[in-house]
Amino acid sequence: AVAPQKLAQTSYSLSKLVPTGADRVSFSLCAAPAQVRFAHTDVQIPDFSAYRKDGTKDSSSSSEPSYAGRRTFTYLIAGGGSVAAAYGAKSLVGEFVSSLAASADVLALAKIEIKLGDIPVGKNVTFKWRGKPLFVRHRSAEEIAAEEAVDINQLRHQEHDSERVKNSEWLVLLGICTHLGCVPIANAGDYGGYYCPCHGSHYDASGRIRKGPAPLNLEVPEYAFPEDNLLVVG
Repeated sequence: AVAPQKLAQTSYSLSKLVPTGADRVSFSLCAAPAQVRFAHTDVQIPDFSAYRKDGTKDSSSSSEPSYAGRRTFTYLIAGGGSVAAAYGAKSLVGEFVSSLAASADVLALAKIEIKLGDIPVGKNVTFKWRGKPLFVRHRSAEEIAAEEAVDINQLRHQEHDSERVKNSEWLVLLGICTHLGCVPIANAGDYGGYYCPCHGSHYDASGRIRKGPAPLNLEVPEYAFPEDNLLVVG
């Protein structure tokens, strides 16, 4: 009786079915052999049993009972590796974005805080902000009334005074002439506001162009009053 052939279930059991010995295979289209090749079936296949799990070492038994445990271990390793990779990618992206952010000295110059109690009524004080002159003017009641009464239809750059101030007593401007970038003189000119001596541009006490070659009003930066006597620009 011929014993039934075993079915190979693992690579190790499959290697046991390979015949051993230096078998020789000849191939030819004529009577004389033209090619002689050795099968090299005597090569010893390494035994990896020491690296296999206990539930899969026996090739003759089913590995189904240990399948759940092996699957759990595989999912655990894959999940842990994914979490570690995601955390590493997050750290890498965070470091890259941080390198593109502004430095501490640049952020320090981004905003300026001004104590308004140090500026008397009717005076204009010049500060340096982001490398530019910043005008802060404490307007009197007469100046406020005069600027609010101006007919905007007569202006080159039509803006009402209420559109340029958040608090009627305080006027905040960038001290750069809109003609060629010169620095105007405060409390000067035909309208008592600002005067640029370079080409004769006259601005009123609201920073609006009234006379001269400048095409636009003086720029109003972003600012806020977090407290009654504190101005923050930027």
